Amino acid sequence: MSIEQEIAAWDGKSANVIGAIYESYHTQPGFADTIIPLTKNSAYQKGATWLLKAWLESGNKLEKAQIKTIYGLLNQLEHWESKLHILQCIPFMPIEKTERKKVELFLRKTLADTNKFIRAWSYNGFYELSKQHPEYLDETRQFFEMAMRDEAASVKARIRNIMKQGF
Repeated sequence: MSIEQEIAAWDGKSANVIGAIYESYHTQPGFADTIIPLTKNSAYQKGATWLLKAWLESGNKLEKAQIKTIYGLLNQLEHWESKLHILQCIPFMPIEKTERKKVELFLRKTLADTNKFIRAWSYNGFYELSKQHPEYLDETRQFFEMAMRDEAASVKARIRNIMKQGF
């Protein structure tokens, strides 16, 4: 079976199964080039973004063109888990000036999401954006101040973790 077929057969829930898929394929040459295009298709999106996140968290790096492709797909992410995975990947994907607006618009949209995990990682995304593009610093600080007054405890915990990093 191919990685595409295995993702298609995955139930979308079992961490053991998607973890086994990762273990089977992550060392293959061109792993990122194989999974990035799969994020375009909603049938593979959740699994592909999970695999990408695991790959990046394992110390692998994307090329600029690959990051540009991912940032170009932000508006095509349909599943909340896919959005979450990509938000969690942002610390591993530098935001070039040419991609800044796409990322900013995605973060603004996800900051208003009904899912508290999406919102928590959207704040983290704004933190990453403001570290790389200081023109977002004041606004990000304002977002954090509002969130510490109004957000769910889990979102506040994410912001506190960011603040511990010296923000």
